[in-house]
Formats: sequence, structure tokens, C-alpha cells
Amino acid sequence: MITTTTPNIEGKNIEQYYGVISAEVIIGANFFKDILGGLRDFFGGRSGTYEKVLDEAKQNAMHELIQKAQTLGANAVVGIDLDFETVGANGSMLMVVATGTAVRIN
Repeated sequence: MITTTTPNIEGKNIEQYYGVISAEVIIGANFFKDILGGLRDFFGGRSGTYEKVLDEAKQNAMHELIQKAQTLGANAVVGIDLDFETVGANGSMLMVVATGTAVRIN
């Protein structure tokens, strides 16, 4: 399955458009991660804990997007956009929304 943020794939022709698809993933950062992230924010530097959570949520959303495309008969998803938002009480959860257009290419 080819996935890309571009509207087309160089050297490939889009034979059929299946439509816009989306996948949503909400993942919670537990209390321990919040404390570690808060300490990192206080002392400065990157928060590896939160980076792992972000990557996990993104990978899960992309996996779900690919599954939806395959169910439609697509072999590629073009025009992918990833949006990240915090939701829940005090922004305690992270939501990742992946959208794209499921297509069949040759």
C-alpha cells in the first residue's frame, strides 16, 4: 500500500477514486507519563515519553487508514493529512485524525 501526502504518485496513474477516508485514534497519557513530561518541561529538553505516545498514536491512525482503504479495494492513499489535538479533561488525551483519498493506481 502506497501512502503519500501528495495528491498523486509520480509515475503512477490513478485508475479509480474510492473517496475520502479517515481514521481517528484517541490515546491517553497516564498519570506517570504526565509527571515525567511535566518534569521534562520544567527542566527543559525533549520529552521522549510524549514523543513515543505521539508516534504510537500516529502509527495506529495510519494503520487504521490503510485498513479502511484496503477494505474499499484501494492500493494507495493520496493526499494524507494528519491532525493532532488534545481532548478530555485538562487535555489529558491525544487525538490523531488521519484523512486521505483512497485510490487504485496502476
